[in-house]
Amino acid sequence: MSLQEYKRKRRFDRTPEPLAESSVRTGARPIFVVQLHHASRRHYDFRLQVGDALKSWSVPKGPSYDPKVKRLAVEVEDHPVSYADFQGDIPEGYGAGHVDTFDRGYWSTPYDPEAQLEKGHLQFELYGDRLKGAWHLVRSGKPSRQPTWFLFHDKDQFAGELEADDLLDARMVASTKAAAGKSGGAKEVAEKLARARRKAPPKAKAHRHGKAVELAANAQGARKARIDAEFYEPETARLKDDPPTGDGWLHEVKWDGYRILAAIADGEVHLWSRNALPWDDRIPDILQAVQALGLNSARLDGELIALDADGQPDFNGLQKTLSGEANAPLAYMLFDVPYLEGWDLSRTPLIERKAVLEALLQDAPAHLSYSSHVVGNGAEVFKAAAEQKLEGIMSKRADSPYRGGRGDDWLKIKRLEADEFAVVGYTPAKGGREGFGSLLLARPAPDGGWTFVGRVGTGFSNEQLRALSKTLAKGGSSKPTIGHTEGAPRESKWIEPTAVAEVYYRGIGNQNLLRQASLKTMRPDKKPQDLRDGDRAPPASAAPKAPAKKRGKGKPATGEPSIRITHPDKVLYPDDGYTKQDVVDYYRAVMDWFLPGVVGRPTSLIRFPEGIGHPSFFQKHIPSGGLHYVGSARLKEETGASAVYLYPKDADSIIELVQYNTLEFHPWGSHVDDPDRADRVVFDLDPGPDVPWERVVAAARLTRKLLKDMGLESFLRTTGGKGLHVVVPLKPASDWETVKQFAQGFASALAGAHPVDFVAVSTKSIRNKKIFVDYLRNGRGATAVASYSLRGRPGAPVAVPLRWEELGKIRSGAAFDIRSTPERLRRLRKNPWEGIDALEQSLDEVLARLSG
Repeated sequence: MSLQEYKRKRRFDRTPEPLAESSVRTGARPIFVVQLHHASRRHYDFRLQVGDALKSWSVPKGPSYDPKVKRLAVEVEDHPVSYADFQGDIPEGYGAGHVDTFDRGYWSTPYDPEAQLEKGHLQFELYGDRLKGAWHLVRSGKPSRQPTWFLFHDKDQFAGELEADDLLDARMVASTKAAAGKSGGAKEVAEKLARARRKAPPKAKAHRHGKAVELAANAQGARKARIDAEFYEPETARLKDDPPTGDGWLHEVKWDGYRILAAIADGEVHLWSRNALPWDDRIPDILQAVQALGLNSARLDGELIALDADGQPDFNGLQKTLSGEANAPLAYMLFDVPYLEGWDLSRTPLIERKAVLEALLQDAPAHLSYSSHVVGNGAEVFKAAAEQKLEGIMSKRADSPYRGGRGDDWLKIKRLEADEFAVVGYTPAKGGREGFGSLLLARPAPDGGWTFVGRVGTGFSNEQLRALSKTLAKGGSSKPTIGHTEGAPRESKWIEPTAVAEVYYRGIGNQNLLRQASLKTMRPDKKPQDLRDGDRAPPASAAPKAPAKKRGKGKPATGEPSIRITHPDKVLYPDDGYTKQDVVDYYRAVMDWFLPGVVGRPTSLIRFPEGIGHPSFFQKHIPSGGLHYVGSARLKEETGASAVYLYPKDADSIIELVQYNTLEFHPWGSHVDDPDRADRVVFDLDPGPDVPWERVVAAARLTRKLLKDMGLESFLRTTGGKGLHVVVPLKPASDWETVKQFAQGFASALAGAHPVDFVAVSTKSIRNKKIFVDYLRNGRGATAVASYSLRGRPGAPVAVPLRWEELGKIRSGAAFDIRSTPERLRRLRKNPWEGIDALEQSLDEVLARLSG
């Protein structure tokens, strides 16, 4: 998010408001804040953290809990995250007046917030003291000086007739009255507040749980007792290799997340981790969901998980969501209820406690789910869990009581995988350990090298430690011997890959590293090259690269991707019937032409998990769970913070991203190895309503001529939409500030010289019958659609490079599609953009010549 407008409007030597540079906030979930602002017109400032800034709206009448009431929300400039802490008086000038904090908390959304804001409809939940539940922000279609939206509450358990003014405390009321003499509007509100009765923030409508309480009262071993809302010791399980047999055991999914205990007393809810740490503030969505049960006293036991796009538990997604790096939906999977509404059920058989819990969770609030079970058939349940790539199962005695601590009534059986890896180094031994600490492991990389996947430090006998210390784990270098070392420890000693180790592990964890690796055996019968030559069947996450195809004239070489495609029959273009497999086949068909425009460039994706008729997701960072073939680079952002961006490395990268339902690719105009310098300038000629195609063609030709007069050659591309791109390559590359100033100056000059045809601002109200010369794609972090990228629009159009001589034959910016583009490429004798990378033209020299 840009904070330039925030800085432009303020004099920080006069105002106590925080500097824009103080906006970085890491390690926590995104916040919201609502501030009561007594400016020239009293209003509520509604702010949501998106990335490293607060997206902000001015809401004159404040939020309403009534779903029928849609409150006007005027979008204003982004604010730094540190503004959430600001209270006090703004002096004369912009925004003068007193500011109070009305509410503050966390917020979440099940979808990508930036993509929703771009589309004009943000769905979200608030977890504050005064504002709770589900809300919507919908952009108005009416033209206005500032973008206008409507803020309204969803029809959920918190909906009612409360207004923001009903929830003011005495301090806020006093501030309003103090401002009444300065503003007629404030005076009117102050009089209203003087007559109004203060109301408490809403509570969720009570959940019906009479059947559950009846079952608890009649349960075997149930007894009356009182509890508090403090931590209680959870029952824990022993690890076993195989599930027990017989119908005396019930088997549940072992959820891959964090154990959470809920304790409720006198209606007050507290959440605890398994080691007695309070978690109320970390997961307010779960806290509010448990509160919505409306229980007076209870103890609930379960696992906190995050769900990926396919609805599967995602441990990496959970970690990233809790740290603020991602926004995956959270769920509290409940599997036990040791106490309910005055009844101690700790002596009640588990099978009966689960019946109580299942009844309690009928029509439960969002985020709460019942963890079901199967009685008997443990081996079959474990096999099914393994086939679904779940972490494993929990096996519990059906007649067991609830006992705190570890015992034999609960068993955990984890899915154990085994695979072979090359040994590429080691870590030194620590403490009293003999030999070495661990062996560093790697798998074959698609580029012919090796990728670090983790280390193994357990499972070695003393004899193995001594023997390997004399052969593998000695000497070595601090300089890596492999190309991909993300996640490796600092103390690593690197050696050439000469040995193979077979290890057990329990899935893939953070940074795509093996979890809980343990040595199975060393494989002296195998060499590392055997892992690459197909001596074993590779796992889907480590599929080797296929041999390169023969090249056509003017085409780069690339390998044939070999990523496993799930749900290939999923229809992504419903009006046209094109499936996910059709999209895969398209990118494979055009891969040699497509790759040069995206390889090595930070790239934003537009993903359509359910097809183009459903919400899309904008993504520029590595997703939860990681990717195996896609590159990642930590890049500095405008705020001064840094973030990990994704970038395609090869054909496998592209197909892996398509497997994640990516349709559109939008790269930067620079590379990850030189992100601060642009080697492309892109002018997007975007026609407004009622602009005939002939004028777009003429605009492109005029743009080319003017650039050529300046000494710059340009290239042409359809956008797959309404317009055309005119692309100017730069060699050597130029810094972003120079590129941005040049692009803006060129667009403004073009619009100034031809005001009837062009406009250089994006305001829709003045774009009718004109062509918008969009220069905004030429800033650091800005993107433009890639050549040969599909678009997520009906007809599956494609952005296609053209020769300038072809322009007169094209009838629209969406002239090519998923079917016609591969046919076109098969007919071409040479690349329409042949020579673009070899062309030497310096923007600095052009500007110097023009200024001289």
